[in-house]
Amino acid sequence: MREGRRATNGRANVRLLILCALLLATAGVTAAETDGVFREDFRDLAHWTPVHFPKIKRHSTYTVVAEGGRTMLKTESRASASGIVLKKTFNPYDTPRLRWRWKVDNVYRQADGRVKAGDDYPLRIYVMFPYDPARAGLSDRVLYGALKAVYGRYPPHSTLNYVWASHPQAGEVIVSPYTDRARMIVVERGPARTGQWVEASVHILKDYRMAFGQDPQPTAALAIMNDSDNTGEAAMSYVEFLERGR
Repeated sequence: MREGRRATNGRANVRLLILCALLLATAGVTAAETDGVFREDFRDLAHWTPVHFPKIKRHSTYTVVAEGGRTMLKTESRASASGIVLKKTFNPYDTPRLRWRWKVDNVYRQADGRVKAGDDYPLRIYVMFPYDPARAGLSDRVLYGALKAVYGRYPPHSTLNYVWASHPQAGEVIVSPYTDRARMIVVERGPARTGQWVEASVHILKDYRMAFGQDPQPTAALAIMNDSDNTGEAAMSYVEFLERGR
């Protein structure tokens, strides 16, 4: 019984490390854009930084492929986890709308985002928000001060994960089983449209207010991840474009 608890705690620590690593990776990005418009057609990955996690031996892969005269991002996960982070941050109040076109070849049979052992998705679009000490209460200042002492920088305050959930019965919003600072916004669910291109459009500010009950920070970063380290399964997924605007 104790061994089972140790294994679960180990997976929890790895998942929290993933979250911190993804957001700390944005520490070296350039300042927020001022033109207010961004579109990524994935002709290459020059605008993205890979993020690997030392405690996870197998990494998901991210490559640019061509199909029918179009380029796109291909992600592949085989009992693995890693991500890519956009090098530029942005102001979500200037460009709150996010639109993309994605496709997954399959969903995970054992995935269930409500529990730690099933917290895998064939595709996630992260919107990540930094911690601001000036807006924090006493308990958060103590917590984040301790985390900064460990990681060298403050970890993120919160994240929205726009996900393709594996089960048709997945709810609209799923609180991460590892931390209540991360909320999964279910954009697509189940296997019904696997193998098909699906276009999605979301409003970051509205979703953040719905998920957290408050306004977000005026700085955010984007990341993409396909992970299967918990379920041990495999999936390929694709993103044709990612567009942010007013």
